Amino acid sequence: MEDKDLLEKFAQPESRNMAFNQLVRKYQEKVYWHIRKMVIDHDDADDLTQDVFLKVWKNLENFRQDAQLYTWIYRIATNECLSFLSSKKRKFFLPLHDITAELTEKVEASPDLAGDEVQLKLQKAILQLPDKQRLVFNMKYFEDLKYEEMSEILGTSVGALKASYHIAVKKIEEFLKRD
Repeated sequence: MEDKDLLEKFAQPESRNMAFNQLVRKYQEKVYWHIRKMVIDHDDADDLTQDVFLKVWKNLENFRQDAQLYTWIYRIATNECLSFLSSKKRKFFLPLHDITAELTEKVEASPDLAGDEVQLKLQKAILQLPDKQRLVFNMKYFEDLKYEEMSEILGTSVGALKASYHIAVKKIEEFLKRD
């Protein structure tokens, strides 16, 4: 079902639940993996995915449709990820170095993420990036989003996103050369 149809059905009280269930089915896996690549831990990603869809439920009737629906949902998911990572750093008074080490351990322990040795090295390299650069890299490299779509989601200019992606790639290359 197209997003436009889902939104029309959501606007009608008798078909609201059905439309929302279809929306969740349509986007849940993409949102989960978008979040999972940032927070690494399955349980955290699962909780954040639920939080995202709760926010979507509460705010969908106010969605102005001046952006694509998935862009709006990804923006919510992105903000939830960044807030989660930020609060985790504050909550445990951990410097970035310790958070990176913790996430690296989770990548190594997770059969869903570890993959082969090359994939594991790439994941470790990505974890060395600052949160926003990691987000940009994941969206471009893994999700193959266009810079214009990323710009809508992140509220950042296309030029800044290209620069961020380029810097992230260089950092990853340097990390991989060292190992």
